[in-house]
Amino acid sequence: MATIASQVVLHPTVSQGLKYGGTTLGRDKAYRAIQYFARFYAWFLLSRGEKESAARWNALKTHLATARKLLRLGKPLEHLQAALKAALASGPAGEQITTIGRQIGYFGYLSFDALVWVNAVKFYSFSPETSNKISKLANRFWLAGIVLSILNGALKNVRLAKEERLLKRSMAIPEKAVGQEAAEETRLSTVLASRDATRQQLVIDLLDLWIPATALGISSMNDGVLGIFGFVFLTLSCQPHSRSFSQCDHIGDCGSEAMAIC
Repeated sequence: MATIASQVVLHPTVSQGLKYGGTTLGRDKAYRAIQYFARFYAWFLLSRGEKESAARWNALKTHLATARKLLRLGKPLEHLQAALKAALASGPAGEQITTIGRQIGYFGYLSFDALVWVNAVKFYSFSPETSNKISKLANRFWLAGIVLSILNGALKNVRLAKEERLLKRSMAIPEKAVGQEAAEETRLSTVLASRDATRQQLVIDLLDLWIPATALGISSMNDGVLGIFGFVFLTLSCQPHSRSFSQCDHIGDCGSEAMAIC
């Protein structure tokens, strides 16, 4: 019995889950996954007329949303730093502009979202009219950030596809130096990995887009669809983060880049 218990407790999957949950980002994504499942399940229960059960899941969704706002209180500065770094970096103009705009969008969203949390926990009470304005501004910035992220991904995808074609054409030329051929193969694998990550992020953004769009009244999706979209979004976005920890033997071995995946 002790052997079975130790195999379960010390299983690599359990260890990886503890490392993932040991970061603020990991906990935020886990809470968000439960939050969006609760959103879907509450809608499902309501559609079947089970109001009492639906109320429990709605309460869970609301409390998790409030808890996540607390976890994100320091995030606006991270996005402001990222915008400044993007402005100082060199690269294709379109990608640079959309990156800066995306980070500013997320900065504005998380800043106003912090005010929503302040009002929700009654630390400072805004009037209902002001509270609605703050919530709308947060969702507008969020939507703008996602739209700019989609544009950035589309531009990057076009550039990487072009680079991939050029590399394959170059690799098809015979009688090249061994070192040059190896360098091209390495570059091609890097481009393909970046292209796949960009396409995955595009899918994530296209799913995430509908949540602020519905909150602003631009679309009319119900809570069931939004809950499924949010849950799928989390499943996709958690994969790179989980893989980054599977390559670390100890939590301290993971670099800041692995911790900052979003």
